[in-house]
Amino acid sequence: MSDANPTFRAATPADVPALVELVQASYRGDSSRAGWTTEADILDGQRTDPDMVAEAVSGPGSRMLIAEDGGALVACCQLEDRGGHAYFGMFAVDPRRQGGGLGKKVLAEAERVARDEWGAKEMHMTVISVREDLIAWYVRRGYARTGQKSPFPYGDERFGLPKRDDLEFELLVKKLA
Repeated sequence: MSDANPTFRAATPADVPALVELVQASYRGDSSRAGWTTEADILDGQRTDPDMVAEAVSGPGSRMLIAEDGGALVACCQLEDRGGHAYFGMFAVDPRRQGGGLGKKVLAEAERVARDEWGAKEMHMTVISVREDLIAWYVRRGYARTGQKSPFPYGDERFGLPKRDDLEFELLVKKLA
């Protein structure tokens, strides 16, 4: 099987340790530098923890979507049904597989789930505003920058240790229906 045709499934509690490892490897530390989505230059510390992932897996209105290649976890994302719109987050692709189209497939499947299974009219996400390359990737996939900003959780080490004092999130939105 190739990245062009991953299989998708909802995560279970047994997947939590592997999901934490994938998300961490995709965004933080030296392993993340193998891909283009690294946050290693702007944040140290953890990207997530087992409690946050377990809540995403089992919480009400939440689903962790897993992409597998030959049974191996290669990508994931969190979806939340927020009544009328869905929230997309905790998106991670194995850094060694980034740049080959796998992320596009995961995003398309997440949008399909939100639209077809939940009846969501829009997908919302927040992206750290200094991540211009990442924002441009989402814009190319139909997401619009709203200019609506929210503060980065400085002082909450569950979300990392900032290396800059200008971090904030920007809301991106895409119409699904």
